[in-house]
Amino acid sequence: MSKKKNKVRFGLKNCYYAKATFDEDGNVTYDTPKRLPGAVSIGLDPEGESENFYADDIVYVVLNNNAGYEGDLELALIPEEFLKDILHEEEDANGVLLENADTTFERFALLFEFTGDQHAIRHVFYCCSASRPSAEGDTKEDEKEVNTEELSIIASALANGYVKAKTSANVSKAVYDAWYDAVYMPPAAAEEETLGDEGDDGETEPQG
Repeated sequence: MSKKKNKVRFGLKNCYYAKATFDEDGNVTYDTPKRLPGAVSIGLDPEGESENFYADDIVYVVLNNNAGYEGDLELALIPEEFLKDILHEEEDANGVLLENADTTFERFALLFEFTGDQHAIRHVFYCCSASRPSAEGDTKEDEKEVNTEELSIIASALANGYVKAKTSANVSKAVYDAWYDAVYMPPAAAEEETLGDEGDDGETEPQG
């Protein structure tokens, strides 16, 4: 990758989602990312406030409360595959999608990129949940106007504390090019999960 840094960023494209599966310990695995075409806009605002702890007549410690992000993803049209994979809408034998009040929604990683003057900045939010989209529309008048759809998104932290990641000017070409092939996890976190899996086989080391 080029080491040149962006001076500005603009645009939104290459939006993907990857369904997340969690085990009893909170470790996560992801399906292969799938495309969310027609991304119009995204706005995820940080949740949680910093608090000052005072001692010795000064701000002794600043306590950071990172409660993730919350906002909206606007799409030209929410894909049926997302509705079935994440919101668990059911397609019957007649090709009709049904919403059931008893279903539980899946969590997922959300991937996308902002265009920059030097290179695109690629993002991933690791643990997202989405609410049901509104059913809205307007009558057709003299001019056709596209009615977009919105997903309300809450992005929270994984068990290891990670909320999101994005590429920098120093990202390796291999990581950058593979961003949408699989959800990127930091090497340290991946190693911890591997070690955790190896330690769950119930075997003990022989005592010398």
